[in-house]
Amino acid sequence: MTVNLEVSEGVGTIRIDRPPMNALDVATQDRLRELAEEAGRREDVRAVVLYGGEKLFAAGADIKEMRAMDHAAMVARGGALQDAFTAVANIPKPVVAAVTGYALGGGCELALCADIRVAGDNAKLGQPEILLGLIPGAGGTQRLARLVGPSRAKDLIFTGRQVKADEALAIGLVDQVVPAAEVYERAHAWAARLAKGPAIALRAAKEAIDAGLETDLGTGLAIERTWFAALFATEDRERGMRSFVEDGPGKAKFL
Repeated sequence: MTVNLEVSEGVGTIRIDRPPMNALDVATQDRLRELAEEAGRREDVRAVVLYGGEKLFAAGADIKEMRAMDHAAMVARGGALQDAFTAVANIPKPVVAAVTGYALGGGCELALCADIRVAGDNAKLGQPEILLGLIPGAGGTQRLARLVGPSRAKDLIFTGRQVKADEALAIGLVDQVVPAAEVYERAHAWAARLAKGPAIALRAAKEAIDAGLETDLGTGLAIERTWFAALFATEDRERGMRSFVEDGPGKAKFL
């Protein structure tokens, strides 16, 4: 399989394994969608790490495969391409991308689907599709602009240039930069910490933030209000508040 799901400590690691460059061909895209949906369903998966291995995250689409596709073929495939990445973005649990080496084109777009990105000091990210006479097609024009702002997104997309880890951190494209050898460990530790948290509240927080970003402030506040009230019906809310009153803040156990 070109993509695998392994579970440890409540963390599901979705690992891309298509040497030498983890090129995201059609089969890999479809497998990503399948495993993202599986991770979303499984009760033993409470947080997710996206990982491409020690050397690189994913260097982009399979250009040889894409070159053979004409306009009609891409019209037919484009929806499934975006659906694969959207399935990752829609995992109703905390998701962290562990980025080593190259995360270019589709690889960068995949990292954008995570809630946070931990990058190695050897990471290089970018959207080089313009150099092929194309634009990003798996969400890059939309998710990148929402993350770093339209001007920075246009700079990266118009030029196709790659940014190193330090610049990616400065513009908000990644959230942490750590030694390359520690990327997976750091990402897994972040996910494992949240895997012990209140699953429904974490899902509510993610959905409220993501849905709120797509609408006006008033509608976003209504989404927040609805989720906030709904959580008062959960066992985790009762457990958390009881622990706070009896033992003090930050000591509740939700598993």
